[in-house]
Amino acid sequence: MKQKISMKVAMHCQKCRAKALTVAAGSNGVDFVGLEGEEKDKVVVIGNGVDAARLASCMRKKVGHADIISVTEVK
Repeated sequence: MKQKISMKVAMHCQKCRAKALTVAAGSNGVDFVGLEGEEKDKVVVIGNGVDAARLASCMRKKVGHADIISVTEVK
């Protein structure tokens, strides 16, 4: 099942954004990683079989505060 995960992550500088994208891309099953939002504070991950809770936990450990906004199925 391919899914789209949107997360709000506390990112204050360009280095933090790069680290968040690297952490997200390192997860198993990820096909696409990108930034969204007016302030580029939302990380969007699209992949097959990605564990949203584990991804949020890794973001909290390595980048900063992270909240899962939505998990939707992509057709």
